[in-house]
Amino acid sequence: MKKLLLSSIIIIIGITYLGRLSYLQLFRFSPNQILEDPAIKAIYDYPERGYIYDRNGELFVGNQPAYDVMVIPREVKPLDTLEFCGLLDIDKQTFIDRMLKAKRYSPRLPSVLVPQLSKEDYAKLQEKMRRFTGFYIQKRSLRYYATNSAANVLGYISEVSEYDLKKNPYYEAGELMGRTGIEKQYEDVLRGRKGVKYIQKDRFNRDIGPYKDGKLDTLPELAKELHITIDKELQEYGERLMHGKRGGIVAIEPSSGEILSMISGPTYDPSLLVGRKRSANYTKLHYDTISKPTWDRSILAEPSPGSPFKTLNALVALQEGVIDSETKFTCYNGFYVGNKKRGCHCGGGIRDMNSGIFRSCNAYFAGTFRKIYGKFATTDEGMDVWEKHVKSFGLGNYLGTDLPTGRPGRIPGKEYYDKWYGDNRWASSTIISNSIGQGEVAATPLQLANMTAAIANKGYYYTPHIIKKIGASGSIDPRFTERRYTTIDREHFDPVIEGMANVYKYGTAKWIRIPDIEIAGKTGTVENFTRIDGERVQLTDHSVFVAFAPVENPKIALAVYIENGYYGARYAGHIASLLIEKYIKRKITRKDLEKKMLEKTLEHEYVKPYSGEPFKINEYVW
Repeated sequence: MKKLLLSSIIIIIGITYLGRLSYLQLFRFSPNQILEDPAIKAIYDYPERGYIYDRNGELFVGNQPAYDVMVIPREVKPLDTLEFCGLLDIDKQTFIDRMLKAKRYSPRLPSVLVPQLSKEDYAKLQEKMRRFTGFYIQKRSLRYYATNSAANVLGYISEVSEYDLKKNPYYEAGELMGRTGIEKQYEDVLRGRKGVKYIQKDRFNRDIGPYKDGKLDTLPELAKELHITIDKELQEYGERLMHGKRGGIVAIEPSSGEILSMISGPTYDPSLLVGRKRSANYTKLHYDTISKPTWDRSILAEPSPGSPFKTLNALVALQEGVIDSETKFTCYNGFYVGNKKRGCHCGGGIRDMNSGIFRSCNAYFAGTFRKIYGKFATTDEGMDVWEKHVKSFGLGNYLGTDLPTGRPGRIPGKEYYDKWYGDNRWASSTIISNSIGQGEVAATPLQLANMTAAIANKGYYYTPHIIKKIGASGSIDPRFTERRYTTIDREHFDPVIEGMANVYKYGTAKWIRIPDIEIAGKTGTVENFTRIDGERVQLTDHSVFVAFAPVENPKIALAVYIENGYYGARYAGHIASLLIEKYIKRKITRKDLEKKMLEKTLEHEYVKPYSGEPFKINEYVW
């Protein structure tokens, strides 16, 4: 009986092991199991990364050949370290650190020892590699830029980190992935899918042929090319105009929501983040905390919108029926809040909506703002209505773009002010700064451009996006082709657009008109503060300008924000007019405007917080 029991136990254990092994072989097979086998080597075949073209088919980003020096730690034999380091142009300590990192990752799997050798370095090294057992050269492609612009838009790629490897099992040590911009947002499309060949090795660690006759090998899947909405010529021209200036510019096609240009100044040449010097160059750029070239002001800066915001208050007041286009307010070179007078630069007098807009009268919009709130029994009700209307233009949220980063701006609601002042302890006069786009409202250049596109379309916009076509299919996310309507009825836009058109004809931008193009715009001069030695100091005002053109059937809407640019028409207005002409005419006729913007810089303003020089303050910034 004991013999029978013992035999039964042995048989059951044997069947269990056989069943488990069969299950693992037949049903639980995975490539990782192969990689764990020291007798099998994986060789990856990487597809070329997808090309990126502009809206007109002009090449933005292509590829160039490069070579990685790979190491399999357990196969390394004693070598002349100094000679090897000299060939690789690295020091001995760097070699030791990278070898230790490779061993930590895996003694059996390949790791990158020296990435991204040039063709010249590869040629010098290739014939000598046979002397260094355990090392080999793997070909890959690096990015090639057919432009020196659009660095923040395009983004860059770099080697995956240990965190990336844990987070995403697709990647192997030494592979590259998109880090910012389009390279990050469309990584899955641009990278394609790598292929793999499994090689069987004998007990002497020699290759003896394909594992299982190559049945488990896979071919690489080609990456797809991207066509983006950016106009390369416009982008490059805009960055030239931004030389020596800080700020952000966004231009949008109103009829589609396609982003025509997205400019941040200062910027950098994207080719700096390619090749073996990428890490050193990135460190210099990233830690430049003064000019911040890697910080994309077009989607991250959140200044007060200034006077362009007045157009929204006019639309809200028209929608709520508290004024019409003929309603008048008197400007006494400003207006009063209690006993305190707030200034205005319009020259004073009686203002209706048209003159209120093209002369940018603060008193007119302060009166309009009060009427909006005066319609309701409580300030809270008025704030709810005002907030709903303003947010319907895409302000105060991320907009849902296909950009991998951005900021939401700020449209304050009643909760915001209750927190600061207490419930029922504030009124429209308390927040009167919002009437002219100062105070607590904040918007990115992207949001201001989108707001302007919604006005140009008389009540709707398309979600701003940067993708035009993926591969040959031409398909994009349907959310980018759906209209998003504001809460303002179409008929209320005409008087506001008329006032914006008169900004160029008779108002604050009449000196920067473009021949043969009818433009509607709005200047803005925005207060600018910082802390110096712990004290709040007012700096030179920011220059803001929004515009669209032509007035009938608009082709472009844009917002320009220039830090320390004095007043709206001085820097932002000049640049906006030039970009409009460049896009519509494809040439520049106002050479006088162009000469000023190409030659003039604001570097003297940006050093003032450190030099102690006085700032240019506009006492009528209101």
